[in-house]
Amino acid sequence: MTPQQFIQKWLNSGLKERAAAQEHFLDLCKLLSEKTPADADPTGRDYGFEVGATKTTGSRGFADVFKRGFFAWEYKGTHANLDNAFAQLQRYAVALDNPPLLIVSDIGTLIRIHTNWTNSVSKTYEIPIAELDQPELREWLKQAFAEPDRLQPKKTRQQLTEEVAAEFAALAESLRSKQHDAEQVAHFINRLVFCMFAEDVKLLPDRMFLRMLERALEDPNEFVVFAADLFRAMSSGGRVGFEKVAWFNGGLFNDDTVFALTREEIKLVHKAASQYWGDVDPSILGTLFERGLDPRKRGQLGAHYTDREKIMTIVTPVIVEPLAAAWETTKTQIEAFLHKASDYESQSKKKGGRAASAAIGQATIARNDAQALLDRYLKTLADFRVLDPACGSGNFLYIALRALKDLEHRAQVEAEVLGLPRKFPSIGPEVVKGIEINPFAAELARVSIWIGEIQWMLKNGFPAAQNPVLKPLETIECRDALVSGDVGERVEAQWPSANAIIGNPPFLGSRKMAPDLGKDYVDDLRRIYKGMVPRGADLVCFWFAKAWKLAKVSAVERVGLIATNSISGGSSREVLDPIAKERRLFAVWRDQPWIVEGAAVDVHLICFSAEEPSHATINDGSVECIFADLHAPAHSNALDLTKARVLAANKSVAFQGVVPRSSVNKKLAKKLGLPPASFTLTREKAREMLTSGANANGLTNGEVIFPYLVGDDITKRPKDRFIVDFDTMSEQQAELFESPFAYVSPVKQHRREMTQPEALETWWQHWRTRSDMRSALKPLSRFIATPRVSKYRVFVWCKAPTLPDNAVVVIARDDDTTFGILQSKFHRIWALRKGTSLQNRPRYTQTTTFATFPFPNGLTPDRPADSYANDERAKQIAEAARNLDRLRTEWLNPHDLIQVVLENAPGLPPSIVPKDKSAALEIKKRTLVNLYNQQPSWLQTAHQALDEAVARAYGWPVDEDEDTILQRILTENLSRTPISDEPATESEDELEEEEDE
Repeated sequence: MTPQQFIQKWLNSGLKERAAAQEHFLDLCKLLSEKTPADADPTGRDYGFEVGATKTTGSRGFADVFKRGFFAWEYKGTHANLDNAFAQLQRYAVALDNPPLLIVSDIGTLIRIHTNWTNSVSKTYEIPIAELDQPELREWLKQAFAEPDRLQPKKTRQQLTEEVAAEFAALAESLRSKQHDAEQVAHFINRLVFCMFAEDVKLLPDRMFLRMLERALEDPNEFVVFAADLFRAMSSGGRVGFEKVAWFNGGLFNDDTVFALTREEIKLVHKAASQYWGDVDPSILGTLFERGLDPRKRGQLGAHYTDREKIMTIVTPVIVEPLAAAWETTKTQIEAFLHKASDYESQSKKKGGRAASAAIGQATIARNDAQALLDRYLKTLADFRVLDPACGSGNFLYIALRALKDLEHRAQVEAEVLGLPRKFPSIGPEVVKGIEINPFAAELARVSIWIGEIQWMLKNGFPAAQNPVLKPLETIECRDALVSGDVGERVEAQWPSANAIIGNPPFLGSRKMAPDLGKDYVDDLRRIYKGMVPRGADLVCFWFAKAWKLAKVSAVERVGLIATNSISGGSSREVLDPIAKERRLFAVWRDQPWIVEGAAVDVHLICFSAEEPSHATINDGSVECIFADLHAPAHSNALDLTKARVLAANKSVAFQGVVPRSSVNKKLAKKLGLPPASFTLTREKAREMLTSGANANGLTNGEVIFPYLVGDDITKRPKDRFIVDFDTMSEQQAELFESPFAYVSPVKQHRREMTQPEALETWWQHWRTRSDMRSALKPLSRFIATPRVSKYRVFVWCKAPTLPDNAVVVIARDDDTTFGILQSKFHRIWALRKGTSLQNRPRYTQTTTFATFPFPNGLTPDRPADSYANDERAKQIAEAARNLDRLRTEWLNPHDLIQVVLENAPGLPPSIVPKDKSAALEIKKRTLVNLYNQQPSWLQTAHQALDEAVARAYGWPVDEDEDTILQRILTENLSRTPISDEPATESEDELEEEEDE
């Protein structure tokens, strides 16, 4: 069929829809040279007419034509309202597996293609039948039949949202520069945002807001009057000029406060309003605006950008799966009752008189029973409540609301397929509850939920609510989620009742809580939650503890929360211990990439329940159960590494380095006008002090200046730094070392601003002087060191009297045997599993990794090194260790690229410098991290030899899998003499982040 023949036959056709729809479609197939449904799919399951079971309202299917994975198509008569046809397709799209295209057409004038991809902005293609002779329009139709992806809009909803948010970030910055209150600015901008959205989804009439801006551009002085008139009308319903405005309410338009805008500011709003706001994604809207309005608050609010798929990772197991499973059970029961009703109805037709009446009565009872089951399930959904007790800008709550509405919608559609009548959706924003301490974020949450609710209704073919459009969202509470009451009288805050708790509580390390939240607040927090949250646990742990308190008494059914990966170790892990002990952890996603304050980190997504689950998963893989360290048993004998104990043989051997803590953060120092303060020195400054002669006490500065080792010095090229160290000297003793004492004197000013009162008492000393470490290292000429946080677990030798930083763990041994055992794969595997992580880098601690590791019998670190002299196992390990160390050292500092420069200053070790510029470029690349990234064959061979020597010392095979090795080490640990029967946990001090000196 030619385009002209099709146009001549169908243009302005007076045929009725029912009589002409299928013939019209078959003619389109001929026009486009496409197979008809009967030719393409004789079964009619994936491509056919009248797809969908018979509905109670008539004999029509859910779509006049359906092609799975391509489109659903609804016909109407010539000049009919295609918006109604589109709404019908939207309502039943879920029953048709949400095809990417929803197509509506009348018989004689127009075909309209609506895109239906979830994460893309929407687009409509209009094809007048009179213009089907145009190749471009026919190509759109051809793509709908054969290649629908070519019609998908390129811009994602996220991109659109980021674009419009950027416009308002500029406006917010401009308004804040005029000294307007930040929260009032936020409230005003939220109103503008909602006006744009309301206009584009036709809740405001005839582009009213955009026209208002255009008039204001002519005379910016009129903007305040125009906007105030509009806000008043939206507050209670009314008119702007001759045009009627709906009643919006909801608290967003509770007054007519408007900021005066310049012409340039109005242009910003106009540019944003020109976008299509109907597709703005509320799950990221709040976060993006929050960052634009006040970047400093984005961390404390916890409203970090989280895309829909990641939020659904938690929402699905906590909310959707149990309710969806309940629906499947209910649907099976409904089908049984309706089948019974159908049987009775068939019997009534074969019988007469009382028997027929009785059969009809039984059929009615069966149908009523089916309806009662549906009503009961729908009531369960309507009564279901979701709480986010740190809701930020509402991302999780919006997604949860959408999920519950999807469940209700699917149940209604599938029940209609079975023959039960459909009802209007009843679930609304009242099903989600939130707690948020910041008023701005709380309002953002309300706006996000309102927009999300309206979007869902319109996308699924239902009108938005009216009178008012926005229901008050009193379920979003603006308050502290952890404590209530005044200072000194604070008590535990109560959470509103809910079936499920979800969210992304704020990430704040234990050490940062007092500086960021205030010492009094944190003291009250620790006091109130004593016995629930251990000292040293991160802030996020308080949310886990409160949620578990509710779950263990079945006051909440399921919980899904996010935490940084430090929760799986140390004091923080203790909040998971009772949950794991009761076997309530049912789904965990470990080490997931996340964004916190603009930085990429790794987090754990953790789900637990009030009842013992039927199965458990880690990163979507089935496991027998989940331990508190968020690992699973490797074998049926349950490899629970959290049971490992600190061994007596390992006591007082490994230590964390010193913590200088010389200054407050840079922002506060700048605000207070404090001078720079530090204990650390460059080589040049150290040389100057070391050559200045004796002091008044007759001692040189070499007594208090030492080489300084930080974690990066091990994994990267050494920074060649030194440190002033007065150890435990009194102030009077320290000041006798004149130039070093003068150098550190600004520390006193900084420590006055620190929250801990003890900061000032010994300001000239390091914050943590580590006297136990110093005593252990004193008799040694060298010691072993490893970075606390590193991609690879590597150990190196350090010469005394180097002073290690708190980012280094020191092992007070000078023998190659101990060095070799630590560098073996047995210790490396244990360290990776027993340590926690900082972002995506494993952390090594002396308590959970070194102190629990069982060295081979007879080679334990409580024995003097000379006792190994006649032990062949020790000799083999030492030889392999020396070879590994020699090869690595030669690769790091090859003789043809470096030169050793001796120093005349007493106490100043030689420096290693490149021979020339080209050598400098090459040397810069030679780091242990790069070496282990490359894994050259010689390095693998050296490690293999070392692993074989250590395996022989244990009497184990060298080539076993990691789980078997871990099982062997745990068995050894539990067979050795412990210091205590309590499992090992990291100390608060060990979780302290690297000092920035």
